[in-house]
Amino acid sequence: MNEREARAILFSAIEGGHTFWAAEICGSSALEVVNKLVHGGYDRIKYSALISLVSLTSSDALFTSIDATGSTFLIPGDLHWPSRVEDLVAPPIALIAKGNLQALTTDSLAIVGTRNPTQYGARIAGDFAAGFVDRDWAIISGGAYGIDTYAHKGALIAEGSTVAVIASGIDINYPAGNARLFEEICESGALITEVMPGVKAMPHRFLTRNRLIASMSLATLVVEAAFRSGSLRTARDAAELLRPVMAIPGAINSPTSEGCHRLIGERAAEIVTSVADAVEFIGLNQ
Repeated sequence: MNEREARAILFSAIEGGHTFWAAEICGSSALEVVNKLVHGGYDRIKYSALISLVSLTSSDALFTSIDATGSTFLIPGDLHWPSRVEDLVAPPIALIAKGNLQALTTDSLAIVGTRNPTQYGARIAGDFAAGFVDRDWAIISGGAYGIDTYAHKGALIAEGSTVAVIASGIDINYPAGNARLFEEICESGALITEVMPGVKAMPHRFLTRNRLIASMSLATLVVEAAFRSGSLRTARDAAELLRPVMAIPGAINSPTSEGCHRLIGERAAEIVTSVADAVEFIGLNQ
């Protein structure tokens, strides 16, 4: 067994964002962790389910299932590995990507926000995406309905590159209504995920997915977000990585702007009102 095979086995058995196992792998290697699991290096009672799963898993079967989706299995050191994710406390064991993999390593802006945007928010997301694409940046978002969709579409309309970080297997169109969008994204950009093919999206996977969006990007822009929102989690993740965070102001009585106003009020995000503002802020904080 080599390091790539060991990472595939651990990738299939351990949920993304697991701090302990990420530290174990980073502290030695995936191959050493697999060997310790199989040969009694970890508590056999506490980790019995994981030990059993690792012992019974075939890396060949995993690679076959990934190849069947037309995707690529990426690990640290690979040409298209998005190395910025290694700044995370719990970096991914591996990633599965599909499309133009060069999009994973280019300068990029994360655009996130509510699934129920106003017309104002939808337009702003598309405009900022197009503005950064014109400056040869890629746009990263989560492939969800709402602001994510408008950000991806804004990049595509401007004939640029965009990356969707999804919370399900690469072969599962979630949400189903964005299946055509995902196809279009793969023509110039990429889909990327931290789970195996066939794995369904679950609430906790969206939270762990958000840290990837923040880490892959040089900066994060929140367009519209409720007072409590997954988009704010992405903003916090970016701030913890010392990446610039920006927020778009909205009407003071708009529920969809409460999250942005919260970030601005807490000095957790810079207020921006134009692409030029955002470009200048990012440039000053690089």
